[in-house]
Amino acid sequence: MSLRMILVVGFVLGATGCAEKEQVISAPVDEAPTTAPEAVAPTAGNESWRTDSFLKHMHRHAEKLDELNFALADGDLEAAQTPAYWLSRHETASDVQPDWLPYLYGMREEAEAVEAAPDLATARAAAERINAQCQGCHAAVGVSTP
Repeated sequence: MSLRMILVVGFVLGATGCAEKEQVISAPVDEAPTTAPEAVAPTAGNESWRTDSFLKHMHRHAEKLDELNFALADGDLEAAQTPAYWLSRHETASDVQPDWLPYLYGMREEAEAVEAAPDLATARAAAERINAQCQGCHAAVGVSTP
């Protein structure tokens, strides 16, 4: 992910602001699909997910992905594995729509790949696939990030 993309995502998510405590529910991590998710129809008409708690949760995803990518850019595989651990195992936001779950599970699967990566090149490739899952979900929701 380019620095420009990271800055844009950080700015967009930071601009949304959050004041409410995050409400989350658990979801089993072992339900991740082994194949890429299929395209999902945009949910532009249903924006009930745009709550402060949900946006805060997504902002936390972006922060952890930034931490992971910055660590990889610094050549520190061990430091990248800490945010990858969070991304692969954190609780699922209660507002997540069922048709977004393939992206969530795909992101978790790739975060686990960063955790298990034997070298920086493998971890960087998995991090790019995390980004692809995030971008796929954004597209499905109708939220564009340049």
